[in-house]
Amino acid sequence: METIRFTMAQALVKFLDNQYIEIDGEERKFVKGVFGIFGHGNATGIGEALERQSGSLTFIQGKNEQGMVHTAAAYAKQKNRLEIYACTTSVGPGALNMVTAAGTATVNRIPVLLLPGDNFATRQPDPVLQQIEDPTDYTMAASDAFKPVSKYWDRISRPEQLMTAALNAMRVLTDPVDTGAVTLCLPQDVQSEAYEYPAEFFKKRIHHVERRMPSQSAIKRAIELISRKKHPIIVAGGGVHYALATEELKAFAEAFGIPVGETQAGKSALAWDHSLNMGSIGSTGSLASNILAKEADLVIGVGTRLTDFSTSSKTAFQNPDVECLSINVSSMDAMKLESQSFVADAKIGLTLLTEELKKLGYQTMYEEGRLPALKEQWDAEVDRLCADQREEGLSQTQVVGEINRAIDERDIIIAAAGSLPGDLHRLWRSSYPKTYHMEYGFSCMGYEVAGALGIKMAEPDQEVYTIVGDGSYLMLHTELVTSIQENKKINILLFDNHGFHCIHNLQRGQGSEGFGNEFRYRVQENNSLTGDCLPIDFAANARSLGAKGYTVHTVEELREALEQAKKETVSTLIDIKVLPGTCTTGYEAWWRLGVAEVSTSENVQTAYENMEAKLAEARKY
Repeated sequence: METIRFTMAQALVKFLDNQYIEIDGEERKFVKGVFGIFGHGNATGIGEALERQSGSLTFIQGKNEQGMVHTAAAYAKQKNRLEIYACTTSVGPGALNMVTAAGTATVNRIPVLLLPGDNFATRQPDPVLQQIEDPTDYTMAASDAFKPVSKYWDRISRPEQLMTAALNAMRVLTDPVDTGAVTLCLPQDVQSEAYEYPAEFFKKRIHHVERRMPSQSAIKRAIELISRKKHPIIVAGGGVHYALATEELKAFAEAFGIPVGETQAGKSALAWDHSLNMGSIGSTGSLASNILAKEADLVIGVGTRLTDFSTSSKTAFQNPDVECLSINVSSMDAMKLESQSFVADAKIGLTLLTEELKKLGYQTMYEEGRLPALKEQWDAEVDRLCADQREEGLSQTQVVGEINRAIDERDIIIAAAGSLPGDLHRLWRSSYPKTYHMEYGFSCMGYEVAGALGIKMAEPDQEVYTIVGDGSYLMLHTELVTSIQENKKINILLFDNHGFHCIHNLQRGQGSEGFGNEFRYRVQENNSLTGDCLPIDFAANARSLGAKGYTVHTVEELREALEQAKKETVSTLIDIKVLPGTCTTGYEAWWRLGVAEVSTSENVQTAYENMEAKLAEARKY
């Protein structure tokens, strides 16, 4: 057998450069490059291998370990999980900084390959700098923290172990069901150890994404269920995008007159102005979708995890005769809400169901004019909210509307945390698939700026706008520097309301006066954060990092800044001063919180009683 003498790190880089993925006959390179921040745990191992590689992997210098993984995850999400970046760090704190982002990727079922440095396998110099020592288990290391948030975890303690580990990593990364963060821990000595690897290990490998076919019995059961229902509703999830099934969803809905409610991950699967698109659904849902969900006798989930937000904490579906059918490649997701499982690829599943239901002449039995009336009512409400002018300043909903009208229909927006996801879910009007990018599985503060870079890398010819609150921006925005370094222009639309006002509003809605969430000076007299608001100049911060920066207080200034941002060739931040508490709420929506059962506050006691009353309407499982 022909062999090639490589260090373990050199072999890993060579292997990654030869991985490809294929779906529907289209083949593409799977691993595009590596994000990295070097330290003593990876600089002389995988760092040396990347420096002297003969392949085509692009190295991108991250500025924060968590941030660069968010960027890699956003890239993979925008590419429908068909292209990825790996991320390498040193040991200890550098590695642990990736854990949050690993959880974000895994919860959202997004493939990222993490390559943290690890303790010396030989233990000769132990304990080394940044090594965690457990006196009861000397095999324990910082990188063990990745186990709960990884879909596959391995430690390469000998160079030859790389071969089985790397193949298993590719198995998971290319699996539509089990994908997520994959962690290969690389002891810093083993990275540099040589081994005679079989040359065949480095051959071009094509990983085929097989579209899962439903069984004939599953098709029969699904047809029988749908055909006896008069008022179904579709809940469109992220799986519609990943299965490349937006056209099939449209055809299915149109063929039988079934209204569609979109989850955060599924939004933009159907154009906002399509007659059957009733808008967002669930806790941040539209009035139209939530009324239809309440009355539906059948819920057809397509590629959705049916989370608490999508189901209003299991209170959304109130019809006593309601049943659920879930089309999903994951059997775990397909059985949620005690759904009738239809385990299949969304594209194939929708196509087969459309064909069979057409043979039966099936149609829904919504009252004539009911769906158009609900949609017209909701569209008018969106128009009202997006024109919400206040004498005292800019409302959040008005700013969302202005941005939506100002940017091109094919531009991409991204958000993740705070009150903005709720407003964007309800109010944003997407005309094309993949123009709405929301991380709402983990709702990870700090994803927004880093994720915008990942999207821009995936779609270099489109403008990318990250819509982010001041709280999330302060948590993590350093990949803004990377965007400048890589000449990848992103636009940061920063909503400055002086604090974590999403949670501030949530507190006040449950009986609190608001505690610990506004960016205010401490008042020494009563030792509380109740002084004046902190005067933060976010535009100046952006300019100090090499970006363009604008500050706006009025709608005229906002319109002018948005037009100017389009002309800029470098990353741009617009600091938008918005009024706190001017976001959307209500619309037949609910979200369960753990309200205090005992409190000295009458308002909290009332909130607890309201929660208990609402729970009586909720499904137990």
